[in-house]
Amino acid sequence: MSQMSLFSADTEDPVIDDLAGLLAAQGQSVHTDFGARVSVVVSAQWRADAIAADIAGTGLEAETLTSEEGSPIARTEANPRITALHRRWSSGAVKSMPDGWTPSARALRLWVLAAGRHDGPHYLLGLDYSAPGTHAPLATALMRVGIAPTLIGVRGHAPALRVSGRKRLARLHETVGAAPVGTDARQAWPRT
Repeated sequence: MSQMSLFSADTEDPVIDDLAGLLAAQGQSVHTDFGARVSVVVSAQWRADAIAADIAGTGLEAETLTSEEGSPIARTEANPRITALHRRWSSGAVKSMPDGWTPSARALRLWVLAAGRHDGPHYLLGLDYSAPGTHAPLATALMRVGIAPTLIGVRGHAPALRVSGRKRLARLHETVGAAPVGTDARQAWPRT
């Protein structure tokens, strides 16, 4: 029988800063006249639905859409409460991870929802191929929460942080909490 981690996403209330987990993946933020917005294109509708539910948990409005290419999108409303997050994760028009950022359990959960997948005995956390300057700092950020990854695929369109080993996979699983409801979600979710 396993014990719930005191630092699990299941034990934390969602906050706007947790949306940084989407930016750690392929998510984007933009600033509008009404405030900033965070959006992420994902590979499956269950991912968009679960992300939208987590966004709504922060007190923001969320919606799911379909891209012109047919991919699901989850996004926040444009809101001034997101502006500080947008500024921390932007350097001009380029996405950049803030110095010293450490993912909260809920941010890590959103990262898994947006871009987590199995690779044999390993688990991959996808990265934004258009923001290569974030890759090494994000690996360091994961180390700060006790999950030492390996950076892979940096020369292609599928860069990721690979989590390997029983202890690291268990730490990831404990931190992100239970999978969203649904068979597809359980199959893609970190496990020990």
